[in-house]
Amino acid sequence: MKAVGVLALILLVGCGADGDPIRPSLSTTISAGTGGVRTSTAVGVKSGPVSVLVGL
Repeated sequence: MKAVGVLALILLVGCGADGDPIRPSLSTTISAGTGGVRTSTAVGVKSGPVSVLVGL
């Protein structure tokens, strides 16, 4: 029953019914140079003026 409540809360926050919706973001960079090929990926979420980004 607890899982259903948590799922309902996640859906409520994700759709924006209680305020600004949470928008996911994904950024991938591929670069090539004399040192070889490098890749980087970052994922994040943004809700109103608050943004959280995590590089992988």
